Amino acid sequence: MRAVVIRAPGGPEVLEVRELPDPPVPAGHVRVAVRYAGVNRADLLQRRGAYPSPPGAPADVPGLEYAGVVESVGEGVRSLAPGERVFGIVGGGAYAELLVVHEREAARVPEGLDDRDAAALPEAGLTAYDALFTQARLEPGERVLVHAAGSGVGTAALQLAAQAGAFVVGTSRTLEKLERCADLGLAVGVVTRGEGFAREVLEATAGRGVDVVLDLVGGAYLPETLRACAPRARVVLVGLTAGARAEIDLGLVLSRRIALRGTVLRSRPLEEKLELAAVLRDRLAPLAARRRLRPIVDRTFSLAEAPAAHAHLEGNASFGKALLEVGA
Repeated sequence: MRAVVIRAPGGPEVLEVRELPDPPVPAGHVRVAVRYAGVNRADLLQRRGAYPSPPGAPADVPGLEYAGVVESVGEGVRSLAPGERVFGIVGGGAYAELLVVHEREAARVPEGLDDRDAAALPEAGLTAYDALFTQARLEPGERVLVHAAGSGVGTAALQLAAQAGAFVVGTSRTLEKLERCADLGLAVGVVTRGEGFAREVLEATAGRGVDVVLDLVGGAYLPETLRACAPRARVVLVGLTAGARAEIDLGLVLSRRIALRGTVLRSRPLEEKLELAAVLRDRLAPLAARRRLRPIVDRTFSLAEAPAAHAHLEGNASFGKALLEVGA
């Protein structure tokens, strides 16, 4: 099979397509002929040597989400058969023509959802859903702040929060992205020019602040995020594009009783990943099939164009997801 391999830690140029042995199919697993793979910021970190793959995932083949067709099944598999379209998240290895996953990690792609859109849904949709509803317990009528609203996770979070009856405020570094978010459920957009966005968020919420924050940025955004919070707000940190360190006012955390928690999907144990696969299958896939949740695809690259895909994502000009077209 062909796969994109990280030759050594470094920039996009260290990605190269190689011929690798086809992976075997253990009992209880299926082998998927990958059609599309999502490109995520975790892949960029892995390429730089800053985010190693979890145990059991390839160390040098990135890729956390995919859509494709079951090519073969291992002993004991009953839920899937060759020829069925599937999609999902994995710990790594999706930048390849063949990918082996546990049969319960793979969700069927519903009718009405093509493979391209299916590949753009798992990581963004599950990250947003898990952060908003499982972690933050979002309720109808609450006020939500979504940082990096034009990202893959951001565009999914806007739609899910708005459909749940929340008032959604989003941030971006460009007005153009916020204007494009208006059709996805964004009520108020705030252009972030460095620090100082808390005042605008408070104005947008009539001085009350937000109840839930989906923070894909971290770093210097966090102190301002806390200032924009209402009493008993829940802040879920899922990304660190602005850095892994911040100096915060703990007195503010105490006085407003703010809950701050971090979350990741990639390193979770198998049973939790199987629960996520059930969410993808039972909740997100039906929404996407009815076009109530639209995966936003910014650009599609060929497998050989993986370096260009990484450079595009690092340039921060993308709106929604970037994908690799792996196979026919």
